[in-house]
Formats: sequence, C-alpha cells, structure tokens
Amino acid sequence: MTYRVCFVCTGNICRSPMAEAVLRARVADAGLDGLVEVDSAGTDGWHEGEGADPRTTAVLAEHGYALDHTARQFHASWFSRLDLVVALDAGHLSALRRLAPTGQDAAKVRLLRSYDPAADAGDLDVPDPYYGGVDGFAECLEKVEAASTGLLAAVREQLEGRAA
Repeated sequence: MTYRVCFVCTGNICRSPMAEAVLRARVADAGLDGLVEVDSAGTDGWHEGEGADPRTTAVLAEHGYALDHTARQFHASWFSRLDLVVALDAGHLSALRRLAPTGQDAAKVRLLRSYDPAADAGDLDVPDPYYGGVDGFAECLEKVEAASTGLLAAVREQLEGRAA
C-alpha cells in the first residue's frame, strides 16, 4: 500500500514544491519508489496552474534536484487519501487543521521542521522566501533538507508498521 505525503505552503510555488522535490529524491535514494507518493499544494489558489517560482527551480537545480511542478490548491477532500500532510509554517498548520473534516484528519498535519532534531522547538517555521532574494531560497532549502532526513525516517517507520 502506498504511503502518501503532501507538503503545503501558501501558494505552492516556493516552499512546498521545494520540499516535494527534496523528499522525492530522498525516497528514490532510499529505494522506496512505488511505496511513497510525494506531492504538494497551497492553502490558497493564487498561483494555480503556474510553475514553481524560478528562484525555487534555480536553487533546486544548483543542488541536483529535479522538479516538474504545477501549482494547485489543497482541498479538504484530499485528507481521505493522504497519510501525512506537512505544513511549512504555523499558519499553514492552523489553516490545514481547521480545514480537516475530522479529528483524525487534523492529526495527519505536522510541521516539516518538527522532523529536524536540531531545529529550535520555539521556531519551526520555514520562512517564506518569496519577497526576498535568492539567499532566502537557499536558506529555505537548507531547512527543508535538514528536516527531510527525519521525515524520511518517520515515513519508513510507518511503512514498516504497515508491513508488520
């Protein structure tokens, strides 16, 4: 059975597609293709149908990540098919939990940086790089990569639990 993860930020053109690309690469490197499906969306539909921000794709390419992406908005009906919904900041976390149809669905929502043991527990947001320069996108990638190791371990644990 496939384990489904969806990353969510505001417009689905910066942080969430970046996280999607990183986790997808980690899943492939771990030999979990076919067992884990990785996706992303935004809490709002402002950029629906657009590609990722060019600064996102540039920073990803510079670090060896591939991304084929079209922005879209997250819908409450998706909770029923997802195993984990990963928010990029506390605002997204709150919005997604309010959107969740059930308490069980709300429990599927986690902050990405909660998977980074080195992250400051008082500040688990991945800052939005949209209004800044390319340095903000590089910082975003660093935070995403740092959390993705723990996230992959958690996903692997869930897969092993299903197999048992």
